[in-house]
Amino acid sequence: MTDSLVLEDLVKYVSKNGSKTSIKPVFKTESFCLYQDNSLTVMSRFPEGYVDMIFADPPYMLSNDGITCHAGKMVNVNKGKWDRSQGFENDVAFHEQWITECRRVLKPEGTIWISGTMHSIYQCGFLLQKQGFHLLNDIAWFKPNAAPNLACTTFAHSHETLLWARKEKKAKSTFNYDLMKNGSFPEDKMKRYSKQMRSVWSIPTPPQEEKEFGKHPTQKPIALLKRIVLSSTKEDDIVFDPFNGGGTTGLACKLVGNRKYIGIDISEDYINLTVKRIKKLSKQSTIFEYT
Repeated sequence: MTDSLVLEDLVKYVSKNGSKTSIKPVFKTESFCLYQDNSLTVMSRFPEGYVDMIFADPPYMLSNDGITCHAGKMVNVNKGKWDRSQGFENDVAFHEQWITECRRVLKPEGTIWISGTMHSIYQCGFLLQKQGFHLLNDIAWFKPNAAPNLACTTFAHSHETLLWARKEKKAKSTFNYDLMKNGSFPEDKMKRYSKQMRSVWSIPTPPQEEKEFGKHPTQKPIALLKRIVLSSTKEDDIVFDPFNGGGTTGLACKLVGNRKYIGIDISEDYINLTVKRIKKLSKQSTIFEYT
């Protein structure tokens, strides 16, 4: 499979790939492709060494019948069956499965970003190293508007950790250093113009306008994903998100421009949310159509 393979070719490749069961995207353009299915099922049909960058926001496994604060109100912390822990060993096995498959589909110089809280990120970090990835950075995403801790038994949780790793240690991965140093990031009060980008990013959680059509319970702000796409991809790169959620990674690719995006999510509701968001972003352009 060559670097010139376009998304249309991938769709044909994934559709069969030696299987009697066809898998087709539910939404597709020349540069944007969504699958509603199990990520491992679809990924298993990807060609090896095809993807330039992966952003993964896997389940945090923190739905434990506890409480949290949302919009100033006490609410149940449960996000869905998909976010409920199956026990330590099973959780680790799940993360190892998808990380292993991500490694297979990444190009040698490709990189992966994984977002998580303390409930999952250390497992993922261990597994990245076990699978032979080369860790580049751990980023602390500080949320200046994080919700308070209603239990008052621990420090208020106000950050998530982002791990950034390259598939092969000796390969040369993309890092747009000058853009990160001299670019404009008005949402980040900690970033000083013309100074090196540090590993602590201050970015508020998604504003209301990013939830116009609803929201995913772990939805990331567009500003965060734009920075990730800008920093670690180049024009015509293929960006893949195995846990598409509300589609913020895809929106970031569209906003940055000249990137191709593939997203997978098992939930019809979140795929539909993504379609609504991307259609709004493209102002109902006729280039977006169902297959």
